[in-house]
Amino acid sequence: MKHIVVTGAGRIGATIADMLATSGDYSVTVADRDAAQLANLPSHPEVRGVEADLSDKATLEKLMAGKYAVLNAAPYHLTVPIAEAAAAAGVHYLDLTEDVKSTRRVKELARTAKGAFIPQCGLAPGFITIAANSLAKRFDVLHDVRMRVGALPQFPANALNYNLTWSPEGVINEYCEPCEAIVDGQLKEVAPLEGLEEFSLDGVRYEAFNTSGGLGSICESLKGRVRNLNYRTIRYPGHAAIMKILLDDLRLSERRDLLKEIFEHALPATMQDVVVIFVTITGLRNGRLVQESYANTVHADPAGPNARSAIQKTTAAGICTVLDLLAEGRLPTQGFVQQEDIALEDFLANRFGRTYAPVEASARAA
Repeated sequence: MKHIVVTGAGRIGATIADMLATSGDYSVTVADRDAAQLANLPSHPEVRGVEADLSDKATLEKLMAGKYAVLNAAPYHLTVPIAEAAAAAGVHYLDLTEDVKSTRRVKELARTAKGAFIPQCGLAPGFITIAANSLAKRFDVLHDVRMRVGALPQFPANALNYNLTWSPEGVINEYCEPCEAIVDGQLKEVAPLEGLEEFSLDGVRYEAFNTSGGLGSICESLKGRVRNLNYRTIRYPGHAAIMKILLDDLRLSERRDLLKEIFEHALPATMQDVVVIFVTITGLRNGRLVQESYANTVHADPAGPNARSAIQKTTAAGICTVLDLLAEGRLPTQGFVQQEDIALEDFLANRFGRTYAPVEASARAA
């Protein structure tokens, strides 16, 4: 039995705790400053909640002492103090952050850490990077790597065609911060909400546009090997245009707290969501121009005692899978570990990673 700390008792943190505890191999302590959130944790003998200030490193170090690992499911602005506490406590550290600046600090801490530091273990960044890197290894020469992910309501009923499926702070951060990309072989920053494109998948029309943080470290890994590489968030058509009005014309990018309040009051949350994952790579193999794609759609389980949204399932399964692989000795146990170090075959064969196993009709290669 390995003892784990999960920071953040929101929907994702609670799902992580439930998945780990019911596996029979982990005992989980969930820390959060919100007593109401802690009260909603799953009832399980191997799950306990602790009220704690997640910005207080001294409190966190005490909580982490003697534990195997900390899995950080707290808001992105708490990433740095939690990671610093993990380094001081000498425990393994995994997180779900999409924030580029925070991840740079995590990477710095990993240089002298006693344990493994594995950031960005969720959906995007996380699984999308593992899938793209796996496909990329099949090419002799890479031309274009396109990574697309979206967490969408199954039944949109507003002009934004969107419901809150996860943290509004995270969504706003993705829409406002510069985005990494490789353009004509050069690593560059591109503007969020730009690069708008439309496509169809399984008969459904989508749009996709630049957002920050979804690439993880794959830009650095493939720099010098690929001509173009980018990540874009998937939404239903019309979403980007309205977001540009809110963020640019009404200048709510400068008042993110106000935009968060508007989202929370105007956009209902939903458990009936769908996660769309789409990776397309073109390049040369044996001298021929070839394209390969990975497409998958993960649906929610919105009813029953173990009801989970699609974004809950995929995000929690991502970090739980990486923890399992670490515990099994399949990943380095010290220093910085990037998502590209994880084999797609190992991930999908894992008990938690099977959440991502595509249905037969959704796995394509062309």
